Amino acid sequence: MTDVDPDTRTLVLLRHAKAEQGSDAADDAERPLSARGNADAAAAGAWLAHQGLLPDVVICSTARRTRQTWHGVAMGMTGSPPEGGPTGPRPTVRYEPGAYDAHPEELLSLVRTVDPAARTALLIAHNPGISLLSALLDPEGVDDEGLRTAELAVHRCPSGWMELSRAGAPLTARHTARG
Repeated sequence: MTDVDPDTRTLVLLRHAKAEQGSDAADDAERPLSARGNADAAAAGAWLAHQGLLPDVVICSTARRTRQTWHGVAMGMTGSPPEGGPTGPRPTVRYEPGAYDAHPEELLSLVRTVDPAARTALLIAHNPGISLLSALLDPEGVDDEGLRTAELAVHRCPSGWMELSRAGAPLTARHTARG
């Protein structure tokens, strides 16, 4: 997807893929993806490639399941037939501890730090924060259920990352990846 307006940015929000159930709250950040989660993450990457939404910057929670989701997405973007496409230039990846268990305003603050030259950013995080951020950016595009595991929400930002604000980025696409 190419933008005509050089000031437009694309923010892709991704709720991490399906994780194994944890035994207690203490190990929540270390829960790995399930087999389905791994397949869904790769399908998310293939969809991004097929849509031409290859990220310049990736902001990813440090939880194990989000890091594994990013790995699967990256693998899915490599062009494995028939769904994928070229990976393009390697994105800058930032693992952010603050994205784990974050409120939408905290996630928005992370997005505002993206390099101004970046055209497309991918944020991989957790519910409820990631769903609430999508709703904050486009209250009209709200789904009462929020983002499902491995669901992508694509928002268009008509100005730079620093100017991104409440109701300032319309939702242009949603896709639930299933592998």
